[in-house]
Order: sequence, then structure tokens, then C-alpha cells
Amino acid sequence: MSKANKINLSEDWIATIIGLLVIVIAVTAFVSVGWAATPVKYAWNGLSELGNVFANQNLAGIITFGIISYVAVAVIFMLQGKNIKNTIGFLPLFAIAVAALTIGGNSAVNNLGLEAVIFSLIIGLLINNIWGTPAWIRKALASELYVKIGLILLGTTIFFQDLLKSGALGLIQAVIVVFTVWNFAFWLFRRLKIDKELALMMSSGVSICGVAAAIASAGVIKGDSKKLSFVVSLVLVIAVPMIVLMPFLAHLIGLNDTLAGAWIGGTIDTTGAVVATGTIYGDEAVKIATIVKFSQNVLLGVAAFAIAIYWAATSQNKTGLDGQKPSAHLLWDRFPKFVIGFVLASLVFSLFFAGEGYAPLSKSLKALQTLFFTLGFVSIGLETDFRALINKENKKATLAFVGAQTFNVLFTLAVALAIFGIHWS
Repeated sequence: MSKANKINLSEDWIATIIGLLVIVIAVTAFVSVGWAATPVKYAWNGLSELGNVFANQNLAGIITFGIISYVAVAVIFMLQGKNIKNTIGFLPLFAIAVAALTIGGNSAVNNLGLEAVIFSLIIGLLINNIWGTPAWIRKALASELYVKIGLILLGTTIFFQDLLKSGALGLIQAVIVVFTVWNFAFWLFRRLKIDKELALMMSSGVSICGVAAAIASAGVIKGDSKKLSFVVSLVLVIAVPMIVLMPFLAHLIGLNDTLAGAWIGGTIDTTGAVVATGTIYGDEAVKIATIVKFSQNVLLGVAAFAIAIYWAATSQNKTGLDGQKPSAHLLWDRFPKFVIGFVLASLVFSLFFAGEGYAPLSKSLKALQTLFFTLGFVSIGLETDFRALINKENKKATLAFVGAQTFNVLFTLAVALAIFGIHWS
């Protein structure tokens, strides 16, 4: 396709089209012939079980997801007017993603609450900073686009009905904590002269739901991928010691399982780490922790919308807005169009595909969501100069993030005690 024939679509619209197209194809295949791509099982313990990840039906699943994602990338290239031959660079990108997902599937890694996304980022960083990313692979890198597609697919797993299942208490706590911690964190970061773009991503990561919130915020404001990779690394690294410290502190101050779960779910920023920490404390704790964390996850779309409005109203850029009141046209122009895909996917699946009979379809789309997130962070790693992450600004930002997380821990404890009631063991 020549440049003259290039379709004039923004990255957000392309992500929305591809995300919804993948969903429509998956739904059509499932409804018409009952077919759903079997989710790949990356779980393994010792080296003797590692071969199971690449055996028989599981290998077929990896190939199937590889074909689906490759076709999606080929359509993206066509919509962008790029040479379809350059999609060859996607093959090593997919291989690295599978490697990261496999490492993340190890039981020891799961117990630490580490997710595949951190390994995809690390592998990409190592390759780019030790050997350098070849030009032919760089042509297939599209970190923000892959992540936005993943966010749209995420909408199929967040049902409006689940908001009711999460419980009124969990939702009340989530609203209070997210609003207060986000505003405190943003105030702290700006007070310490951290740039607004980084401050927005960090505030969302520490207050809402970690990696997904940081990704969504970056997508809304079209944030720098290098800053996003730093925030993601920060969120995941700080979650690790919290897995050990939170149960210890909860026992120390005598919280029962309900209160401990509410505290853990409201403070730890990644779902995997929340589950790992709650499991350490007890069955009831992991249940409440998951409910509270899910309540925070549900607020992601609301937060993204609010951030979009704030960013449009306050940004100084080529439009010459310079802090003036935004017009409806400007708000629409800057509104993250992929959020439309996210909400539409959530609404449709809430109304029509929420039953147990659609579980295979949901699992298939969940696996594709994870894959696109992983591809996004492989891309970030492969295009990031690690030396740029270690500078004076990031050292200060790390300390500020720890300060905001400390406030989150203390404030959420107070809110959990007030809402769930003071029950001492």
C-alpha cells in the first residue's frame, strides 16, 4: 500500500478497530461452531515439567495465538500504510513474549506475585542494551498500540454485574482510597517537581490497580513509553517486599482475615501480588482482598476519563491551549478512543456473554489480552535505552513513589477499619 493510499486513522482508532475485530471474530466462531482458542497453559514447577508448556495441545495453542496476533499485526500494517513484508519482525517479538509468559508461569515466580509483563520488559531491555535491537525487528515494535488492544480485550473480563458481586463495602473503600491516594500522590509528585506526565502515570499506578492503571493513564495522555516502562518496573518491584511485609504487619497489629484482606487488596498494586499476599494470610483474607482489588479495577475506566479531561484542560502543547478551558471538539480530539472499545466490550459481555456457558470464550479472550500486554512490554524493552531510566529524575521519583505508597498503606488501613469494622483477633 502506498503512502497515497494510507488510511488516515489515529493509533487509538486502529487499536479500537483491531481489538473489537478480534472480539467479533472470537464471538462469531464460538457462537456459530462452538470454537474458542484453547488458552495456553504456561504453568510448570521443575525443569521436568517445562517441556509440557511446548507439548501437544499446548503447542497448538501457542501456534494458534501466534497466527491470530500475526494477522492482527498485518491488518495494523495495512491500516497504517506500511509494507506488509516488515511484519517478519513480529516473529521474534512473539517468541520473546512466549518466553516471558513461560517464565511467569513458573510456580516459584507465581508465589512471589511476579507477572509475565515484568519479564517481557526485562528480556527486551537486556537485548536492546547489550546487543541492540535490529532494525528489521524495530519495524514491528508498537508498544502503545499493542497495550491499547490489550485494554480493549480487558473489557470483556470486567462485567458490570461483577461490580455488585464485589460488595458495597469493597466499592465504598475503593472509591475513597482511589480518590484520596491519587490526589495525595499527584500533589506530592508535583511538589517534588516531578514532571506532570510521569506524575500522572505514577499516581494512577499507586492508587488504582498498578500496571493496568499506569498503562491506561499513559494511553490517555499519549505518555512517553520510557517513562511508562519505569513506572511499571517500579510498581512491580515495590510489590515484591509488600507480599512479605503486609501479612507480617497485619498479624502484628492483630487484624482478622476480613480486615487484613481489605487492607491488602487496597494497598498492593498488582492483582497477582494481592492474591499471593492474601493467600499467605488465609482463605477469607484472599477472598476479601480480591473483592477490594476488583472494585479498584472497575474504577479504571472512570479514572481514565477524568484524567483525559484534566489533561486536555491543562496541557500546554501545539494546539496553543495553554491551560484555557477546553472546547467540546478539543476534548473529543484528545479523548482516548480505545476507552470506547473498552466500555463497549464490557457492556456487550455484561449483557450477552456473562453466563458459565461462555467461560471458554472468556478464557480465550483473557489469554489474548495477556498476550497483547506482553507484546507491548517486549516492545517497550526493545526500544528503551536502560541508561535513560537511571538518572536523577528517576531516583527522586522512586523515593516519591515509596512515600506515596506509605501514605496509601496507612490511609487504607484507617479506611478499612472504619468501613469493615474494628474486629481484633
